[in-house]
Amino acid sequence: MNASEGLTLAGTTDAATGTSKVAELSFFFPAHNEEANLEALVDEALATLPSLATRFEIIAVDDGSKDRTAAIADDLAKRHPDVFRVVHHPTNLGYGAALRSGFRAARYELITFIDGDRQFKVIDVGRLTERIAAPDAPDVVVGYRLERADPPIRRWYARIYRLANRTFFGVRVKDIDCACKLFKRQSLRSIMVASGGAFFTAELLIKLRFEGCRIAEVGIPHYPRTAGSPTGAKPKVVLRAVRDFWSLRLRLWFRRSKGMGRGEAILG
Repeated sequence: MNASEGLTLAGTTDAATGTSKVAELSFFFPAHNEEANLEALVDEALATLPSLATRFEIIAVDDGSKDRTAAIADDLAKRHPDVFRVVHHPTNLGYGAALRSGFRAARYELITFIDGDRQFKVIDVGRLTERIAAPDAPDVVVGYRLERADPPIRRWYARIYRLANRTFFGVRVKDIDCACKLFKRQSLRSIMVASGGAFFTAELLIKLRFEGCRIAEVGIPHYPRTAGSPTGAKPKVVLRAVRDFWSLRLRLWFRRSKGMGRGEAILG
């Protein structure tokens, strides 16, 4: 661990709650047509993150939304210029591309994300920051949904997806596509990811594992979506993930160095 990582994890103690705080935290979320959720999520983050980090930033990635997401985000950025920024995609580039933009925009040593649909609470990011500061010093903390509040079809897809990643890549996390993860910046510096779709986080964890990074897990509450429409189970999203899955697997089988080096740098 270098000196900057030690400072980041040491942090301080929140006087109101008595909980430990990390020194710096970049918090971002992708948002595609989330006009009904965006402002409430940012308000929640503004109220919560001061208890989790001494310094923090909030980044929204508008992935080519066709509703008022972009306008709402820009208004929030004007109202909170010191801590909130927006990255805009002119068209919908996909979930992985939105995450990549969030990672590249992040400035601090600890980087965390959740989705913009409010199925996770910002306060539960504290479970991740506490775990990453534990004595075994993991490089990444992955949340797993304690009770997944999704329709049966998505839970069915998730079981198959988890089994496939365990069987073909050896990634043994409980919930590989859980959209609540925390990373030490240092762990991401050499990682390249090719997928721009739903396979992005799986590819990221696969390559982190192959690089020898320490991955820890914590349980996270999951809540039903109350506004907006999910896109993860759409056939084109699933087919894109299947294509990216086998593209990576075949490359790692036949030429591992080429498979590991394929894609774009996470941190730009």
